[in-house]
Amino acid sequence: MKDIYIDSLNDKDKNVRLDALRKLVILYETGALEPPISGRNVNNHIHTTYSFSPYSPAMAVFKSWQSGLATTGIMDHDSVAGANEFIKAGNILKMPVTIGFELRCSMADTPFEGRRINNPDQDSVVYLAMHGVPHHMLGEADRFLAPYREKRNIRNWKMVDRLNEKLRPYGLELDFTTDVLPFSEYSSGGSVTERHILFALAAKISPDDMPRHFLLGMFKSQLVESFYVDATDEMPHVTDFITLAEKLGAIPAYAYLGDVGVSVTGDKRAQKFEDSFLDELLPYLKNLGFRAVTYMPARNTDAQLARIKELCDTNGFFQISGEDINSPLQKFICPKIETPEFEHLIDSAWALVGHEFASPSDLSEGMFSENAIKKFPDLGERIEFFAELAKDKFRVKRKVI
Repeated sequence: MKDIYIDSLNDKDKNVRLDALRKLVILYETGALEPPISGRNVNNHIHTTYSFSPYSPAMAVFKSWQSGLATTGIMDHDSVAGANEFIKAGNILKMPVTIGFELRCSMADTPFEGRRINNPDQDSVVYLAMHGVPHHMLGEADRFLAPYREKRNIRNWKMVDRLNEKLRPYGLELDFTTDVLPFSEYSSGGSVTERHILFALAAKISPDDMPRHFLLGMFKSQLVESFYVDATDEMPHVTDFITLAEKLGAIPAYAYLGDVGVSVTGDKRAQKFEDSFLDELLPYLKNLGFRAVTYMPARNTDAQLARIKELCDTNGFFQISGEDINSPLQKFICPKIETPEFEHLIDSAWALVGHEFASPSDLSEGMFSENAIKKFPDLGERIEFFAELAKDKFRVKRKVI
């Protein structure tokens, strides 16, 4: 029975998914199944089927809970369509969640135009993360994102056409409508990415899911460059991202990548990114209005991590953890986060949860509101306040070791 319910967490119908989760909870609450004990680990960057992932929002929260995460956060590309399900799943499991989305933006007309920043495929383009989106502002966020999803799909069509030019000599061809879109949640407000195109190709080659993900990793690192079409009008400018953050009452974050030697996830080739000009980039972003930097401890070297931490402290950035989960080959837990060097990322995750609790309908109470900054000018004290706000709500609901 357990396996049937778990399989149903990825049903096409979100009501079926949430109902299956409720039934699983009953099995755990009645002692039919042994529940996992939550640890201290956190992750604020879980992708779902609303961008690219093998996990529905309900399944993503369940996997997070099953893995022992203390908090979990949704982070889909160009979409918040999975957020309400993610929130409901968190409520069912009594697990704190955070809400965000990821967006590519243009750095044209800035000192970094023409540079390879943190996007592997295109110069003058930056990956950004919007964290701590107040739940009552999700509709506003979607209204902003929807036109960019439509424009992105125009480019997706072009990329499929370019890829087909290379595939036809080998007897392969993709149809965007029948081969690519079915792997997405585009009709329900999700996005379509380069990964969807490559996964559709992997599906042509292998009937089994796990080999498809192995092929996807290889294709992502080796094939994208051959069919990639530069993004243009599907991207807002970086300053538009800040304006949106202020409107939403959310926390705009730069996603640090760092120069890649050997890719931990196997889907990035060796490449130089922002490390050579990081000392210039972060102060510039701070002046634009960025509040945070998000980074992935499992993906960077110790030297890179020490440097990004120091620069965040120097520039007064809120530091957020986010191990980018979009494959069944990845683990939800990052052991480094529980080491003394990165324990601050645990408090940061709880502070994000507290920020969302504090602004359910009033944006003046958020973590970076004028009221909060006036009350707690010191960022460390503010993080502690909002983290405790969240822990007080959940401490009695779930045992944390």
